[in-house]
Amino acid sequence: MTSSGPSLARRLGTGDAVVLGLGSMLGAGVFAAFAPAAEAAGAGLLIGLAIAAVVAYCNATASAQLAAQYPTSGGTYVYGRERLGEWWGFLAGWGFVVGKTASCAAMALTFAAYAAPEGWQRPAAVAAVVGLAAVNYRGVTRTARLTRIIVTVVLVALTVVVAAGFLGADGDPGRAATFVDPDTGWYGLLQSAGLLFFAFAGYARIATMGEEVRDPARTIPRAIQLALAVAVTVYAVVAVTLLSVLGPEGVASTTAPLAAAAEASTWGWAPAVVRIGGAAASLGALLALIAGIGRTSLAMAREHDLPGWLAAVHPRYRVPHHAEVALAVVVCLLVLTVDLRGAIGFSSFGVLLYYLVANLSAFTQDSGHRRFPRVLQVLGAAGCVVLVATLPLTSVVAGLGVFALGVLYRLARLRLPRHAG
Repeated sequence: MTSSGPSLARRLGTGDAVVLGLGSMLGAGVFAAFAPAAEAAGAGLLIGLAIAAVVAYCNATASAQLAAQYPTSGGTYVYGRERLGEWWGFLAGWGFVVGKTASCAAMALTFAAYAAPEGWQRPAAVAAVVGLAAVNYRGVTRTARLTRIIVTVVLVALTVVVAAGFLGADGDPGRAATFVDPDTGWYGLLQSAGLLFFAFAGYARIATMGEEVRDPARTIPRAIQLALAVAVTVYAVVAVTLLSVLGPEGVASTTAPLAAAAEASTWGWAPAVVRIGGAAASLGALLALIAGIGRTSLAMAREHDLPGWLAAVHPRYRVPHHAEVALAVVVCLLVLTVDLRGAIGFSSFGVLLYYLVANLSAFTQDSGHRRFPRVLQVLGAAGCVVLVATLPLTSVVAGLGVFALGVLYRLARLRLPRHAG
């Protein structure tokens, strides 16, 4: 395993790692992803959720197995390089960094939509990015502590939504009956699964922080599976609640289905709690995203697949401070200038290709490092390809264009030393 430069400090235990993963997964997905999924599949979004969960589990086992063998920063970027070759690693890292940078902007704008009045949302989004980048800059243990608080607030808000939906509103569980919409068919179900996969991708943050976890061979596999199990359970309960209260059409017609479900109840205080929870969830996801992207950028910079300046580790706080500052600047520019309503689809495109590389990498591991049967990697890789192909066309086209730019960048970088020689 090739890496150079100072290492990060191992300070995270299993509980911290689980919380960081939940902070990523209980973010935009639970507060925003159900609407486009319902638009794609109607009540069939529950089937889409199940498909997304299966693919996510297969990907999680691949990531856990690889992280135990390669406990360093960078996640699938490192695994792809070690198992398949430098180009595979680069494609995984590029997909993660680009897709998740767009997700950062989406998280910041989601926070502002819940917390700021009209006209002040973009400045509020910038303030959130700067503030959380500063928290990450001071060290990963502070990141874990703050994420623990945020996850608690989010779980309280989701509990209120479920209780208000079934006790304070005219909910009908029959509306949650799962079926294949005749207008969209299985294509709509698979598209909803691809959009909902966006919600489960947070466990990647656990693997990308492998250099900062104590006893990584034991901690990372446990943390990834625990975090995913909790997230799947929460998403299923919330999805049934939303469909019971609003119906498939109601969920599809709003950009804030949880707030709409709370407003449909007789509990007048519930919408305020949901807005607080939505803001906190977005902050939690943004906090973990900044940490994960910073560490993948660090790993790529160590191998010169990104500018070497990004490989710097702060001498006191032991974090990749140059990478996190650069990320904060880029995300601030995005939230000030770009409409990111399609960010979920674009992010899913990049992350699904990232996990395709993870599954292919895990498939090559020998029996000494194998913790899960190879059939899970085959199923995971096939699932990634199918879900990518069924994403909205604009997301696929944009994703292919950005990946082409990444390939051109690396080709140009590889040719520079040759010309210099």
